Amino acid sequence: MEVSILFWLGFHLFIFFMLALDLGIFNRREHEIPVKEAVTWTAVWISLALLFDIFIFFEFGKTKALEFITGYVIEYSLSVDNIFVFILIFTYFSVHGRYQHKILFWGIIGALVMRAIFIFAGVALINRFHWVVLIFGGFLVITGIKMLFQKETRMDPDKNPVVKFFRKFLPVTDELHGGSLFVRKNHRIYATPLFLVLLVIESSDLIFAVDSIPAILAISHERFIVYTSNIFAILGLRSLYFAVAGIMGYFRYLKIGLAFVLTFVGMKMLASFFNIEIPILFSLAVIISILITSILASVIIKKK
Repeated sequence: MEVSILFWLGFHLFIFFMLALDLGIFNRREHEIPVKEAVTWTAVWISLALLFDIFIFFEFGKTKALEFITGYVIEYSLSVDNIFVFILIFTYFSVHGRYQHKILFWGIIGALVMRAIFIFAGVALINRFHWVVLIFGGFLVITGIKMLFQKETRMDPDKNPVVKFFRKFLPVTDELHGGSLFVRKNHRIYATPLFLVLLVIESSDLIFAVDSIPAILAISHERFIVYTSNIFAILGLRSLYFAVAGIMGYFRYLKIGLAFVLTFVGMKMLASFFNIEIPILFSLAVIISILITSILASVIIKKK
């Protein structure tokens, strides 16, 4: 798959334009994001991803379009776990709703950089050393099985190694200072707890990337497909958080569904090592079926 540098440049210009539009116009004033606004932005990002997939279909063919939408669905569904973590982090640090959008915005900017590094390194490894798919595939299967039987654990951001390392070099204020990440007191720069929140979110996303990037690499080894599907999913995550954060507790079987998704894509990657190719359309159907089943089970089966 030959991708012109113009496509890469055009994609990034579009993404930066949308981010500037979001922060500079629609969310220039700090405010608590209402559900209606969040649902609207969620629909906008999903629509943009689908339109981009149509562009891929006409430019690169049906197979690449299926790879994009499958990777997008996998990453978007795995991002649900990030939402649980965001809720815990914001609750722990008592971050007001009006400041959460700003933190998630800068958190996503950092995530874009980290994901790009992970994706290009992962694709390069697979292309150069094909046996790496055994490691990635085995890791996904083990992670899926572990997630299936893992009990819920309480999060303590103060034990986060990134936060502990940062506290050694820069003092942190005891209270929030509006939406500021840093403040100057007595001719000295202090970080605010809001900056610690950003650090925890960035480090949490780094951990999630370890699961999600190999999952998408199981679908495609094309850098452009893997990168763009991942970026569209990450950009839609913030609005999805504000849209469904209040009702996430009702989808108690969704985590089980995600565990099966990880296990399935891990097995698909292992199978590819032995030249057993599972059709993309079949993979997409399996993944969507698992997610729908887990959501319906959460709604239908009464909680004891």
